[in-house]
Parts: sequence; structure tokens; C-alpha cells
Amino acid sequence: MVDKDELEFIKILVPVAGTTADEGAIELACRLCKSKNNRCEIFAVHVIPVERSLPLDAEDTSKIDAAENILNNIESIGQKQGCPIETEMLQARDIGSTIIDEAKKRGVDLILMGVSYKQHFGQFCLGDVIPYVLENAPCRVLIDHQLQSEL
Repeated sequence: MVDKDELEFIKILVPVAGTTADEGAIELACRLCKSKNNRCEIFAVHVIPVERSLPLDAEDTSKIDAAENILNNIESIGQKQGCPIETEMLQARDIGSTIIDEAKKRGVDLILMGVSYKQHFGQFCLGDVIPYVLENAPCRVLIDHQLQSEL
């Protein structure tokens, strides 16, 4: 049984990818913060993957514009919920390890990830990022699975 005090989250990291699951994950993070009288911080990060053939600081304006739109949307969801959200855009070779590095850097208590229903060869699939985060996270990880009927 989990002790109630162990579930106190002061810093929550929410990786966002521009999917339908982002909104649900951010709303859940806001509800968790509100349950603590807004004594916590929410950080939303969007990682732009950079191909190995390009320099890490290569700028793809279309990807940067898309990331800015994603993060602006996240901020507006937070405002509607009355919950300020700090956002950051990162560029990296590997999304999973970048999320882990960011969680360590910020000292978060929880990584909250939204996942949409997707199939790969007819089977439900979590992709590569979520399993990596689950295996390497320095804190608790909460997966907010969006049901297929919610999409």
C-alpha cells in the first residue's frame, strides 16, 4: 500500500508532443497541483528530434514553429485551468534520454506522460519513448492513457 505522503508532487514534468493526449495530461497535472493548493510547479517540454546527419543546433523553422504552437497551446490550457505552466523547447538526438535529463535537472517528483491509442501491426503500442522513460526515470512516472473513444 502506498503512503499518502509519498504521493505529494511538488514538481511535475509533462513532455508534450503535439498529440491529442497532451491536453488530458496537462489537465491532469493541473488537477494534481490544485489538490495541493497550487503549491507545485508544472514544466511542459517539447523535444524536437534532430537527425544524426545534422548538427545538434540545426534550425528547422517549420519544426520550431510547430513546437512554439504546441507550447503556446499548453500554456493556454494551463491558463484556462488557473494553473501556470513553464514551457521549454529542446532539440536533441534522443527524446527519451532528453526527458530523463530534464527530469534530473529540474529535480521533479513526477513525470506525467499522455499517450493516445495507437496500433503497430494491429497491436497497442507505446512506442520507444515511454518504455525508455519508465525504465530510466529518477522519479515516479504516471501514464495518462487516452481511450480510443475520447479521440
